[in-house]
Amino acid sequence: MTEHLDVVVIGAGVMGAAAAWQLADRGREVTVLERAEPAHAGGASHGEVRNLNFAYTEPEYQAMLRESVRLWDELEERSGQTLLSRHGLVDHGDDPRHDLVLEALLANGIEAGFLRLDEASERWPGIRFEGRVLHMPGAGTIRAEGSVRAMLGLGARLRTAEVLAISLADDGVRLEVDGDRIVARSAVVTAGAWTGRLLGALLPLPRLTVTQEQPAAFAPWDAGTPWPSFNHRKAAVHDDWPATVYGMPSPGEGVKAGWHGTGPVVDPDRRSFEPEPAQRAALQRYARDWLPGVDPEELVDISCTYTTTPDTDFVLDSSGPLVVAAGFSGHGFKFAPAVGRIVADLADGIPAPARFRGARLGSAR
Repeated sequence: MTEHLDVVVIGAGVMGAAAAWQLADRGREVTVLERAEPAHAGGASHGEVRNLNFAYTEPEYQAMLRESVRLWDELEERSGQTLLSRHGLVDHGDDPRHDLVLEALLANGIEAGFLRLDEASERWPGIRFEGRVLHMPGAGTIRAEGSVRAMLGLGARLRTAEVLAISLADDGVRLEVDGDRIVARSAVVTAGAWTGRLLGALLPLPRLTVTQEQPAAFAPWDAGTPWPSFNHRKAAVHDDWPATVYGMPSPGEGVKAGWHGTGPVVDPDRRSFEPEPAQRAALQRYARDWLPGVDPEELVDISCTYTTTPDTDFVLDSSGPLVVAAGFSGHGFKFAPAVGRIVADLADGIPAPARFRGARLGSAR
């Protein structure tokens, strides 16, 4: 049997949900195909919260931040849900980019400034600060699974089905789906760790490396302690750290913290979901040394995936009626509404910014 549809979105994580929302708002009939469930535990959009972090200097990302914040506010209003927490974010450590970040934020109308170490420590006693402390009061966190469901409720049809193969044809995009065939006028691939496997050579893609990332939620000693979201930048004095640390308060979980982008490379269908012991032990040492507000022995392991490009920039591109959004490299969630708009533009034949085109680094195939 062959079914004819308007737009098909493959994958119901946050990027697929955002694309479905923006396409539906343009009057397209959108069907989202998800083999499991929206924001399932095997992907990258599940769990309680993600950081809303403004610490970017690049004009493309600053423009997407401005657009995304406006659209996150719109999503809250339309869904009737509180999805953002604006408790602020601090970026501390010895980072030579701090002055450039502050300059970019102020130029884009985003409130930010440096705090003294004693001022930061008094305000947030659960964190031991070092170096310079850049404070972004309007930043914070985004509810992860709640946002996905809110977006999917804005006009798309969700269907449980696995896409087995994709091909281009004169009449659109052909999909082999659970033994049947779908022909779509446009198809959007937002399949995260499975993107390369699905697309093959249909679109030029840089190498996409899939890793299992292993943050943890630590129990605070005092539930009343205030917490910001935070980044602690790795410097030369921390050569025993795997990477920069990120963290945030996570309702119902505690204080979430993790190494950024250092997990083991995995096949997304053959993950253990078990933390790598050395990195877990290093994260506990970090909590013991730098997070006096948590119990480093009382933690819940969290497992998710990053799909990372060699330059950590996203892939937003198209070939005729086939669109791809991939390679979000562990920092894409906050940008999802703007990504959805760019994907909708691509489906309408409007190219994405050059920074995000798939061929920029050469094809991995």
